[in-house]
Amino acid sequence: MENLMAANTLRVVSRDETTDVRRRLIEIRGLTKTYRTRDGEMPSLKPITLDIREGEFISVVGPSGCGKSTLLKLVAGLIPASDGEIVIDGTRVTEPPDDVGIVFQSPVLLAWRTVLRNVMMPVEVRGLDKASHLARARQLLATAGLSDFENKYPWQLSGGMQQRTAICRALVHDPKIVLMDEPFGALDAMTRERMNLELQRIHFETRKTILLITHSIPEAIFLGDRVVVMTDRPGSIAAIYDVPLPRPRALELMGTPAFAELAQQVRGHFYARGHID
Repeated sequence: MENLMAANTLRVVSRDETTDVRRRLIEIRGLTKTYRTRDGEMPSLKPITLDIREGEFISVVGPSGCGKSTLLKLVAGLIPASDGEIVIDGTRVTEPPDDVGIVFQSPVLLAWRTVLRNVMMPVEVRGLDKASHLARARQLLATAGLSDFENKYPWQLSGGMQQRTAICRALVHDPKIVLMDEPFGALDAMTRERMNLELQRIHFETRKTILLITHSIPEAIFLGDRVVVMTDRPGSIAAIYDVPLPRPRALELMGTPAFAELAQQVRGHFYARGHID
């Protein structure tokens, strides 16, 4: 408890202030996105600059429609930027990188494939060695508590189990980076808490670099090393909060003064403008 109380000094940090010695894995420079519609141009993102370091867990929160998902799609190379650039591990992103796994809000599992065959999809699409990756797929399913379900079909699984399968699928080709677009938004509160603990454990064991998009301020703080707060559309970065809370984090941490203080600071960005998380 003393460690939690000592974490009461919370601060907003910028890229220049951080003392993290880990190398920059994702570099976002002056990134903008404007969509062309029948009614004219619609700005989605104003210039965004952000560094994400190797092994870091970054949570992004912001009002609905502020461009959070657009930011994730740009990092994933799924859509082109209007201006600026994204560099991953020294290479500018112009197409989907091989070292990225993606988890969407919906598990997007193929109903006619078993759990194991769903997890193996990225291996087949990328033309990777099936034998070696089959062993990894089974190891991931075991880690996620799904060993007994590898021959089941998605409709035979609970929502939480389907999302765990989707996470295993994103990790099977051993990407350096995992991008998650509100992966637990459709789950009930209790399942969502269990998935938060599961994701924390996966991050601890794999040391992957994770970028999480979420509407939940408590979830962003509980999971993140830093919380990026975005403004209304067109989205930009309003603040970046360091999360100086010890790991591993238990759910009880959400009831501590340190957690509540940081949540209040983040929430203040939205209540001041009439928005809630």
